[in-house]
Amino acid sequence: MSCFRRAELLIPAVPEMEKWPVVACDQFTSQPDYWQRVEQTVGSAPSALRLILPEAWLNEQTETEDIAAVNETMEQYLAEGVFDCLPESYLYVERTLPDGRVRRGVVGMIDLEAYDWRPGAQTPIRATEGTVPERLPPRVRVREGAALELPHVLLLADDPSDALLYPLEAACRGETPVYDLPLMEGGGQLRGWRIAGAAADALDARLAEYEAAAPLPYAVGDGNHSLAAARAIWEERRGQVPPDHPARFALVELENIHDPALTFAPIHRLVTGVDPQALLAALEPWCAPGGYPVRWYAGDERGTVMLDPARAALAVGVLQAFLDAWGEGRVDYIHGDKAARSLAKQPGAIAFLLPAMEKSQLFEGVLRDGALPRKTFSMGQAEEKRYYLEARRIR
Repeated sequence: MSCFRRAELLIPAVPEMEKWPVVACDQFTSQPDYWQRVEQTVGSAPSALRLILPEAWLNEQTETEDIAAVNETMEQYLAEGVFDCLPESYLYVERTLPDGRVRRGVVGMIDLEAYDWRPGAQTPIRATEGTVPERLPPRVRVREGAALELPHVLLLADDPSDALLYPLEAACRGETPVYDLPLMEGGGQLRGWRIAGAAADALDARLAEYEAAAPLPYAVGDGNHSLAAARAIWEERRGQVPPDHPARFALVELENIHDPALTFAPIHRLVTGVDPQALLAALEPWCAPGGYPVRWYAGDERGTVMLDPARAALAVGVLQAFLDAWGEGRVDYIHGDKAARSLAKQPGAIAFLLPAMEKSQLFEGVLRDGALPRKTFSMGQAEEKRYYLEARRIR
């Protein structure tokens, strides 16, 4: 059986469906006003907002209570029959992005036995960025007592002929979607069609053929740390539960890296609580003439540093290594040039605007060198990230 397979999908059936989907919890972490607007939009309506913890709101002092509230709401929604169940299904999805491009994918679940984030892994599913073990415990705590999972993980296939998704697109034309709704905060539009029966059988066969031929079938494009947390929980429970226990699997959306609507955007670095000039002085030994040009902004000042290419294959690798070694201030990861420049105007802040990575470098780079430096790229801008909609029971 393929390591990407059908799942029992739970689809919300609520009166105000447009208030259900919210963007991935790790977005807009330095812009809490975004999440305040979402809170106001949702109000008291049933929403995925009540089933996640936006990282902008994470607070160590209230984490236990916040997680308990999420878990309680999951049980409440299940008891109240908020979801319709689609057994043994895939879901073909089309996301119309704010600029009109349509990004295609298919929702299913992966076998966590086929995935490993650790360096040197030779599994069919691998991380694309360096996973920070210290960032896993909060995500583990969120998932370990949860009744449901809602995915923001985007899994990538290297399928230049579009053999996996094109037949689904053709089969769904003229069919009634399971959902078709606008996404709040300028996220675009989202449509989804159930794939079951003969169409799912045909997809199973294509997946098996693809996995058998590909040197690396799948790479995790978004949600590396969330998937690593799911793997950590499965490793704890393996041997104590049946081998087909729901914790062995994780719901994801599979996309084709060759989809024209899928773009890679850089993830910029914002450092706060520092003297920007002291940071730039400390960065000088990491620079070299003719190196990678990276723009910086601090208050009303700006400039360019030339990062030494002898230190890493990508500019982000040089800068991240420096920030890790320097160890001062707080580093945040920002999507969008405008947001980074705006946040750099606050006192004691400096932003570095990094260049984008080419999509063609991803699978080749992971096969050759393993995971890239953490937060190397983003699949689109923040508002283009996956919105939570489908769910699956995990216990």
